[in-house]
Amino acid sequence: MTHLNSNWVLLTIFLFFNLSFTSYSQKNANDAPLQKAPDFTLKDLSGKEVSMNEYKEKFLVIHIATTWCPFCNAEAPYLQALYEKYQSENVEVLIIDVKEPESLVKSKLQNKYNFTFPVLLDSDGNVAASFAPENVLPDLARDEVMLASNLIVDPEGNIQFMSLLDSKNFDAKLISLQKRLNELLQEN
Repeated sequence: MTHLNSNWVLLTIFLFFNLSFTSYSQKNANDAPLQKAPDFTLKDLSGKEVSMNEYKEKFLVIHIATTWCPFCNAEAPYLQALYEKYQSENVEVLIIDVKEPESLVKSKLQNKYNFTFPVLLDSDGNVAASFAPENVLPDLARDEVMLASNLIVDPEGNIQFMSLLDSKNFDAKLISLQKRLNELLQEN
């Protein structure tokens, strides 16, 4: 099966299952402990290594994407707008592209949307997989579960928000994420 055909099969699986999680905040009534964001180091499109540790003491919005994902592409301009809106409020944005070559990511993502924040390359999908919640569509590879996901990591490294793809209630404008980010910024 070609790479393009396998991508369409994956997209069909996503659409078929209509993931039931749109978003969740880990701050809940049970006062369950917050999940720490996994540490990672990935290269950006210029070859510079970028580490999760560089974002300590900041709020970090992470979007996990591929160039062929229509949901990721729909959110892309809103990620740039979000970055521009919140960068003066101690908020950074990253895109983690999963299992695609640098040249493709540059032409189909970076050059198309002119991001002014880092786009990182997760060439083996291990970083995306490390964010995947347990027991979510176990039939998919763990890195595939995370496509079109958005996360907010607080200055202490805790995941405060995660949205997984939900094609029925898709939030391309990142309204739920911004609502949670505003709440966190007011608390801080």
